Amino acid sequence: MNAFGIAPQLMRSPSVLRFGNVDVGQTETLMVSLTNNETTSVTVTAVTVSDPSFAASNLTLPLVLAAGQSVEVSISFTPPTTGWIPGTIDFTSNASNSILSVQAGGTGVKSLAVTASPSTLSFGQIAVGSSASLPLVLTNARSSAVTISGIQTTGNAFSVSGVTFPLTLSAGQSVTLTITYIPTTAGLIGGSILLIGPRLCVPITGTGTSSGAGQLSLIPASLKFGNVTVGTTASLPVALYAAGASVTISSDSSTSSQFALTGVTLPLTLTPGESLSVNVAFTPQSSGTVTGSISFSSNASNSPGIESLNGVGTGATYSVNLIWNASSDVAGYNVYRSTSSSGSYSKINSALDANTTYTDTSVAPGNTYYYAATSVNSSGVESSLSTPPVQAIVP
Repeated sequence: MNAFGIAPQLMRSPSVLRFGNVDVGQTETLMVSLTNNETTSVTVTAVTVSDPSFAASNLTLPLVLAAGQSVEVSISFTPPTTGWIPGTIDFTSNASNSILSVQAGGTGVKSLAVTASPSTLSFGQIAVGSSASLPLVLTNARSSAVTISGIQTTGNAFSVSGVTFPLTLSAGQSVTLTITYIPTTAGLIGGSILLIGPRLCVPITGTGTSSGAGQLSLIPASLKFGNVTVGTTASLPVALYAAGASVTISSDSSTSSQFALTGVTLPLTLTPGESLSVNVAFTPQSSGTVTGSISFSSNASNSPGIESLNGVGTGATYSVNLIWNASSDVAGYNVYRSTSSSGSYSKINSALDANTTYTDTSVAPGNTYYYAATSVNSSGVESSLSTPPVQAIVP
């Protein structure tokens, strides 16, 4: 008597989704491929998850898969709290294996030990049989060394090069990996890279096509300028990177006049694998937080490329430094200020000052101030104002 194994009608790849460490409240998305492995169609009628931290986000039911057809399903993970969260995603269909399960798991954390820029990699459309590479920058976000003992890659079309593991990153140190995508079939495919040790997962997607357009990557994907004094300008670099095919960037546009692209003339063309560093300038016009973006229009498959921007305008600070000669038999000094040499003077020091110097930080630009000092003896008797008053012009 012979026994033959029967392949299930509905198959999945991968069978386990490893989300790694994810900041609490943030969402990470990985893809699972469902394939009808038989000669008749299969209808997926339901998707259920064992934990609400997981969700299937791009599946319209009922879904009919013809014989041999595959579909990529996005599974997202949003940890509501810290700690390990396991889950199961069940796909119900009329296949011979009516319940197809995908195991999933991730850990909610308060902060990541290692960060990735960009946090996800998208290759866009790449011609079948050709290859495209993108850089991935890993940075130690801790104040002490972090060791990456290895990597685990899902998705046969993706590979990693440029670094030998195990690898130890000192505090703040960065390293660049090269991620290569070689599509063997047409259609969307997902994958991921999991860093063993810090357990950082970086999702990857790419689409194989019969004729691929280039992909434009912006590294990093966002710029944070921090505090910049109103009326001054700060600049940060961003790298424009072409993958898969040549990319011609035709124009750029900014959502705010306070952000501008500098140091480059458009249009320009980047060959496959070529990178160009340009600068984005931030010139705050008033105090407060400013958010915006710069869009790069091109012939890339992911046009427009959008760089997110954030900065804080801060008011300029002014001060007047005063110094005077010491008097004998005094317990301390008081400092008085007026906006007129002949006007009334107000004391500006909160307590008797034993020093012969004082810095006035409450001045405003465009004003003229007059200063005088008095001395106070050990009996508490205060002298008259010093003359003549000292003039200070704040520009």
